[in-house]
Amino acid sequence: MIREVIVAAAIALPSVSAAQAIAKPDLAKGQQVAAGVCVACHGNDGNSPLPANPKLAGQFAEYLNKQLVNFKPAGGKKAERDSPVMAGMVANLSVEDMRDVSAFYAAQKLKLASAKSKDLALQGQKLYRGGNLTSGVAACAGCHGPDGAGIPSQYPRIAGQYAEYLEAQLKAFKAGARGNDPNAMMRTVAARMSDVEIRAVAEYAAGLR
Repeated sequence: MIREVIVAAAIALPSVSAAQAIAKPDLAKGQQVAAGVCVACHGNDGNSPLPANPKLAGQFAEYLNKQLVNFKPAGGKKAERDSPVMAGMVANLSVEDMRDVSAFYAAQKLKLASAKSKDLALQGQKLYRGGNLTSGVAACAGCHGPDGAGIPSQYPRIAGQYAEYLEAQLKAFKAGARGNDPNAMMRTVAARMSDVEIRAVAEYAAGLR
């Protein structure tokens, strides 16, 4: 009986190894996808040259992959994250393509953005660290960390991201135009923020290191 178990395990091992090999991201292929599909908006290394487009370098691969998946319609339903531009970009990407390019960008070094207004950043600092008890806005640091580094697989890194992009996304969550946040967490938070608070916290996050 023991011999049969050992033989069965030996037979199963190659298939397990093969599955692991399939699941492992290929950074070289990810770079090819980036160069062919993403470069115009996000740059060769994920450091977007334009504030309207997010910096992807150094972001968690799991988060990037989730966003790409969310841009694609699935099961006869519309995409969880609506974007005509990104829908076109991901239309022909396979599951492996999205996994590989996400891993590639995650492995790149982020070129940090910076805060442009000291006064606005100081306003944002208070909200980021302590929230707003009066309006019920939770402190951003609770999920994204005191330094904006985020938590892998849960909350994205926002430190050093373009303030303009962060502001746009918070406003999209506030308006309900973006709704791919688990449990509507970001929509709930953003709905309680004023436009001034959104601009201030985005400015502060851009300057985090």
